[in-house]
Formats: sequence, C-alpha cells, structure tokens
Amino acid sequence: MKNYFIRLFNYNQYVNKKIAETIITANAPEKPVQLMAHLLTAEQVWLRRCKGEYQFSAVLWPNLQAAELDQIINDNHRLWVSYLNIMDDTAFEKLITYKNFSGYEFTTSVTDMITQVINHGTHTRAQTGVYLKLAGIEKLPVTDFSFYINSII
Repeated sequence: MKNYFIRLFNYNQYVNKKIAETIITANAPEKPVQLMAHLLTAEQVWLRRCKGEYQFSAVLWPNLQAAELDQIINDNHRLWVSYLNIMDDTAFEKLITYKNFSGYEFTTSVTDMITQVINHGTHTRAQTGVYLKLAGIEKLPVTDFSFYINSII
C-alpha cells in the first residue's frame, strides 16, 4: 500500500509541476493560480488530518503568486512521502475523526483520506486546464496517469 501511494504522489507532483509551468507560461492568469493554490492547500490540510493534527487553521483559497507554486508543490510532495515512509500496512486502515471547514465531523480511514487527496488533485487540475484554455493556451500538458507511468519507464 505504501509504495502504491508513493507512486501516486510522485505522479501528483509531476503533473502539478507541469500545470504550474503552464500557468507561468500563460503569464499567470488569476483563476488557474487560485485553483492551484487551493489544490496545494487542500493537500496540506489532508496531511495534517491524517497526522491527527486537529487544531490548525488554513485558508482554503489562499492568495498565492504563480512563482510560489513550484516550491509548495515540492514541499508538499516531500512531506507526504516522508509521512508515507514511516507508515506500516496497518496504519492505512486507521480511522481518523476530524471536522471539515463547515464544522461537520467525519471519521474516515487514512486510505480514503489519501485517495481523496489524489482525486481532488485530478479534479482541480482539470478545472485549471479549462481556465488555461479560456486564457488562450492551446496545448495543455498531458496529465493522464497512463501517460505518466509509460513515460517514466
């Protein structure tokens, strides 16, 4: 399980960087930057939840600059992989209780929380791609997982 999720986070970092590069090439249109800032913040929020760090505050839609994205992508990747590397197989089924930003309480397995991070990233990158197209970018980077796994071999 650990190696599977590390592989997904390696993919996540790769495609986040590709989208961030495209945003910078497009002279940082506002909405794509906002979406990527949200995606990266959500990655941090879910990591803290997985670690059981309940008392923290985060702005889910921070005001970041495009130039900041690459460093945050790298930092998030490093922190997620470090977290995953200390886990044993039983840790993935651990149940975590947390409150969402509306104050509702949930209890979710670590596996499902990690899956949420990866799926949310895919969804938000797709939204970002739409806004990049609207900003005039004709060719977006390929972000398909199958392309990624076949290009790293």
